[in-house]
Formats: sequence, structure tokens, C-alpha cells
Amino acid sequence: MEPIRFEAEVLYVEDMPAATLAAEYGTPLYVYSRRAIAESWQRFDAAFDGFSHRVCYAVKANSNLGVLSLLAELGASFDIVSIGEMERVLRAGGRADRIVFSGVGKQSHEIEAALAAGIACINVESGSELTRIGEIAARTGFRAPVSLRVNPDVDARTHPYISTGLRENKFGVPVDEAMTLYRRAADMPMVDIVGIDCHIGSQINALAPFTDALARILALVDELAATGIELAHIDLGGGIGVQYKDETPLDIEEYAGAIRQAMGHRRDALWFEPGRYLVANAGLLLTRVVTLKDSEEKHFAVVDAAMNDLIRPALYDAWQRVTRVEPGPGRNETWDIVGPVCETGDFLAKDRHLSLAEGDLLAIHSAGAYGFVMSSNYNSRSRAAEVIVAGDQSQCVRTRETIDDQLRLERKFTL
Repeated sequence: MEPIRFEAEVLYVEDMPAATLAAEYGTPLYVYSRRAIAESWQRFDAAFDGFSHRVCYAVKANSNLGVLSLLAELGASFDIVSIGEMERVLRAGGRADRIVFSGVGKQSHEIEAALAAGIACINVESGSELTRIGEIAARTGFRAPVSLRVNPDVDARTHPYISTGLRENKFGVPVDEAMTLYRRAADMPMVDIVGIDCHIGSQINALAPFTDALARILALVDELAATGIELAHIDLGGGIGVQYKDETPLDIEEYAGAIRQAMGHRRDALWFEPGRYLVANAGLLLTRVVTLKDSEEKHFAVVDAAMNDLIRPALYDAWQRVTRVEPGPGRNETWDIVGPVCETGDFLAKDRHLSLAEGDLLAIHSAGAYGFVMSSNYNSRSRAAEVIVAGDQSQCVRTRETIDDQLRLERKFTL
């Protein structure tokens, strides 16, 4: 039985009706299934049984402490892109020596804090960053474990905003420059070369981009070994897609089989950085219809969630399934689901055929990744609450924000 499912037209999250959750916690409300997250992580981990590996959850997908603590309990490692994310992982019970620090713009204070904490690896994005890491390590006395993020110039065939492995993207070191930088790192007294990293994009639903990138990385690994630079791990990043609409996602066992075959006799440890794959389809955004409004061209369902709560549709033109949470009378029309924010771009879905009435509770599916974590206070709107469901119980893991919460850090101008 699926963790998130319909029974007699009533939407359930595990053993709890979604309507019960909305009644208890209000809307807009992010809801996550503990079982869905755990099953996704365990399936990914099990696909590489017998092979030395780490599954490093990409914290940027959903950084709620409740989600992080669940994954830490399961044995996950973590991929971070800021020192704030590192603090979240540590406070959630994650181990510093199971954290890899990615990201193209690490600041010096972040690098120093990461080295002091004893993280497992820093994925280096440029020659300048490598120099800075070496200087900070020498000044502080903390040895710096590094890997280079190599840009293999592989087309991930995904949305241009989430493609990261092409020459024109801002990420990584060009593959033809990597050897020079590895040699430079090898000469740095406080730098330890531990691996190589690549990440070519997100929401990828084909094997070829992954295997093409791995082939280019392995060729570089062999070239490094020939010069005496041995690596402890190969980090293949994340990017495995999920189903939002009619996509056919990769089968994780097929993906693992292709990676294993490409690795052949090699025994380098494999690290992975999945984010969306682990949490996207474990989450819902619940929202209530405030009013129904008609124009000459359109029928609008104005709901209490908005682009500040879920920006993916406006930012990426993303499609996410929208359903009623329970049956009832309504008008059968083709609706645009829009929010109250003062922007034409404030829409959550367009051209959805639904039977709706004012006051209906709707669910926006596949909202566990890049949902709340990208939310804002635009229009001075307070951010939603977050809840995790386990069986027939639920726990609020982020309290609904108040106006006082929004204003706490601000002051009137008095000069």
C-alpha cells in the first residue's frame, strides 16, 4: 500500500486522512510521509549492497530538522552547500565526518568552520577556491580533505536552470584542467586529496548522461593513478528524476546495475548525492480554496497557498498534480489554481479540470523537494507549517510562522 494514496476518493498520508491534518494544523500545510522517505532511502542504499558506498542526502532539497533527523537515524550521510546546512545536519544528529561540502561560492568563514568541524570532504569548484582552502588549512592547522568537482561537459537533457554539467554552466572544473589542479593540490602540505566529484544536473530520467559522465570521470581517475594520485572515492552526485506528471523515472536498480558495470573491477568507494529522489514524492502541500473567480477567458480557483509557498511552477514552469482531498459537490471546469500574491506569475497550476467549490481542500502532490525550502515572506506572508506523519500519528516539525516571527529581526529607522 502506497504511503500517499486515495481510498474511496479520500486522500491519506499513511494512516491519516489529509483532511484531518489540515483541520489540526491549518493551511497552507506541508505534509511528509516518514515511510515514503525511509523506503526511498533504503531502496537507494540497498541498490549498492556489496559495494563500498555512501548515500549523501542533498540537504538543499528539504532541510527541515525533522526530515534530517529521520535520515540521520537511517544512516544517511549528507551533502551541504552552506554552513547553515551543516549546522542543521549537526543539530539533527548527523555526523560531521559524514558530510560533504559542495557549492560554487563557499566563503572563507564557511570553509574554516567546515574544517574545524571535521567534515569528510570539500568538493572544490575552482583553482581559486583550492588556493583559499590550502591557505585556510595552513593558517588554522586543520587538514583539508578535498575532491575536485569536475565538469564532464555532458548534456543532462533537463531544464536549463537545473543543468549543471555543461561548459557554459557555472559549476565545476573543466575536465581538461582537472589534472593541473590535482597536481597543485598534491603539492599543498595541509591538503589531502580524497576523491573526485561530478554532478551534471537534476530531474534526469535517462541512463546515458550518467554513464557518459562516469566514463569521462573514470578516464581521469586512471590518468591520475598513472601519476601517483590515488583517490579514495568517486562522487557521482545526484540528479535522478522522479515522476511529477507522465515522466518515466529511472529504475534505481537499473541505474545501480549500469554504474556497477561501468566500474568493472574497480573498488573505489562510490558516493552519491540524491535529494529530490528521496523526498519529492513523500510530500504534499495542502491548501484551501478561498474563492472561485471567472473572467471571459479563464476560471480561477484562488487558494490560500501562493508562489511564496511553492515557487517551482512560477520559476521553472513546473507541473505538479493537484487533487481534491475528499469528494463533494462542485463546479466542473478547467481551472487555474492561483494564489493571493500580487503577481500574475502567482500560480500553482494551470488548466486543471476539477470539480471545485469554495472551501474545498486541495493537495499539490510531489511537494517534498524544493517546496518549503524555497519559500519566502514575499507580500509579508507567513510561511507554512510542516508536519511528518508516521502511521496514524503526526508531529509538527515546523510551527506556522507568525507576523511577529517575520518582524523579529527588523527595527524602525530612528536616526
